Amino acid sequence: MAMPRYGSFLLFLIPAVLLTASSAVLASSDVPFMVAHKKASLTRLKSGVERVSVSIDLYNEGSSTAYDVSLNDDSWSQDIFDLVSGSPSNTWEKLDAGSSASHSFILESKSKGVFHGSPAVIKFRIPTKAALQEAYSTPILPIDVLADKLPEKKFEWRLLAKYGSLVSVLTLVGLFIYVLATPSNAVKSNKKRR
Repeated sequence: MAMPRYGSFLLFLIPAVLLTASSAVLASSDVPFMVAHKKASLTRLKSGVERVSVSIDLYNEGSSTAYDVSLNDDSWSQDIFDLVSGSPSNTWEKLDAGSSASHSFILESKSKGVFHGSPAVIKFRIPTKAALQEAYSTPILPIDVLADKLPEKKFEWRLLAKYGSLVSVLTLVGLFIYVLATPSNAVKSNKKRR
């Protein structure tokens, strides 16, 4: 038996209404939503020593306050890194809706190699739930600690100063010869019309 046209329309309309209603309920719910961005940068101090500066930015994108917020970034092995300043963990009493917090620390490398860091763990409490909520930061891209870096090719400004005027004059002369040697399209189109 063939289904009438309005029946197939209802099959698409009912899930759309349910999806809209459920998203409205979720949007109106009063919960914090934690977003964390972790980044690391390398600084070479001298031969055989490199420092890793780690910073983690927390954002509460939700509609309510998160309480007892704790951050723990234990992905930095003590066999590979020494802690120079700061701590890989931190706590905040609360993080209001729409606010942010930052945490940073500095490590010093002990050995050479590629390091893959895992995300930092953020735990927080919601007044309506007994269990702690958990969120994760973005992971960092692999960093090559104490890598042999090739010397960078820098732009030679002195060559530009020495030969820049000669290159520009030759370019203008070449352009002038090109304009004289190339017949214009206007002259060709006028001859064809006559």
